[in-house]
Amino acid sequence: MNILKKIQRIPYYRRLFSGVRSLVRQSSQQEEFLLWYAKYGSWIPEFRNRYAGEDCFLLANGPSLNDVDFDRIKKYHLIGLNKIFLLFDRAKLDLTFHVAINSLVIQQSWKEFQQLGCPSFLSYREALACPITSKNIHLFLTERQCEPRFSHVYDEPVWEGWTVTYAALQLAYYMGFKNVFIVGMDHNFKSIGKPNEEQEMAGQDPNHFDPRYFANAQWHLPDLEGSEMGYRLAHFAFDRSGRGVFDATEKGKCKIFKRLTLEDAFSIAKKRA
Repeated sequence: MNILKKIQRIPYYRRLFSGVRSLVRQSSQQEEFLLWYAKYGSWIPEFRNRYAGEDCFLLANGPSLNDVDFDRIKKYHLIGLNKIFLLFDRAKLDLTFHVAINSLVIQQSWKEFQQLGCPSFLSYREALACPITSKNIHLFLTERQCEPRFSHVYDEPVWEGWTVTYAALQLAYYMGFKNVFIVGMDHNFKSIGKPNEEQEMAGQDPNHFDPRYFANAQWHLPDLEGSEMGYRLAHFAFDRSGRGVFDATEKGKCKIFKRLTLEDAFSIAKKRA
């Protein structure tokens, strides 16, 4: 054992080395944040409270999304997630904005995201390597390995909460939406493996609204328990500020948000002006 390892075994020096590593890590993260903010953060004040007091529907990507009446839902503000564009060959939807944070989703679909015609918010680290030219694409800094939190303002990396739905809820909050009604969040996957594990899906995709979604492609298994941690933080943040998140997914398995029927959601939600 070398001398450095021997010193690190002494409690005092072990704490000292741990503190130094923590400071170096924080310094690196702060530098990355400043670099991102200077180059890509111009969208932040533009979207702050842009939709204050409005309501929206968040279109998650589970199979139950196919049960939604798209002729009715298109009358509301809509937040689309990940590969929502696969829906457009059978439903004409005018998205208010779009969100994707997963590395594989962005690698597989960044070209399609540029054609959405609405603001598309992509994770900075995951999208940086893609030759994106569309002015509709906005990069926001997200973080997986940090303390769980709900971001009210964008002066720090946004915690991903193991699901794009949580990232989208934080953006919706920042933009001022009062009530968010989630559809298509089945919270139920036909998969075997560890949470967040990367696998290749053999054949068609049974877990999403379109069998092409991850068909014969790489994907990350869901982390439902981790996602629920984020959902609880979102529920608290919206509720504490007099706003709300409602789950209008038909037969959805998530039990964090107040459940509504889709018909009730349509009757409560404020339509897009």
